[in-house]
Amino acid sequence: MDLYPAIDLRSGRVVRLSQGEAERQTVYGSDPAAQAAAFVDDGARWVHVVDLDRAFGGGENDAAVAAIVGAVAGRARVQVGGGVRSLARAAALMSLGVSRVVVGTAAVEQPELLDAMVNEVGARQVAVGIDARDGIVALRGWTELSPIRAIDLARRVADQGIGTVIATDIARDGMLGGPDITGSLAIAAALATAPDPDLIVSGGVATLDDLRTIAAAGLGGAIVGRALYEGRFTLREALEAAG
Repeated sequence: MDLYPAIDLRSGRVVRLSQGEAERQTVYGSDPAAQAAAFVDDGARWVHVVDLDRAFGGGENDAAVAAIVGAVAGRARVQVGGGVRSLARAAALMSLGVSRVVVGTAAVEQPELLDAMVNEVGARQVAVGIDARDGIVALRGWTELSPIRAIDLARRVADQGIGTVIATDIARDGMLGGPDITGSLAIAAALATAPDPDLIVSGGVATLDDLRTIAAAGLGGAIVGRALYEGRFTLREALEAAG
């Protein structure tokens, strides 16, 4: 199982939100590149980055993304989501050295765009973020609910050739209440027809046992944020628990 320490960017700073709500923000640092380098120094092979300003439609953090990529170049890969809603945006991120782009809202509303990204960027360089409340997909930085069920979206993107999906239970995100294993397994089952299916769990990881449970369930990865920043365990301990 791969472990993805998370860096959420807002106004160039490292932050975490509770349940995706912009007004419930905690700032954990002002140097995202240094944070990424520290994660990689401790053994991370991936860094998961979200540009919250782009997700909310109120700015961008490209300089910080470029600095993160530079800080870990040759040692780890970076995946970036948040406001990736066009082929040009995906290409711009790839030009910064990002290894994988994460598409959320656009995957729901523009399936033809997802096809174009698979063709132009490559299926392995594209992940779909399925962010859900009570099994229903949320859009635009989690500010709106769609009419689509998470498992139905997983089936559709699998048919489009996408193997990597990041499943986030919004109610658990940043709350340290444990991951949604049942929901994640349901999405993983819906994704099973994809080439190289890889379900990454996001939201709620609070303990090393949470990571062991995700690994034991046979899921492909886990994103960890607040638990690391608040010192509930170290990244080295998390990597060991993840196997």
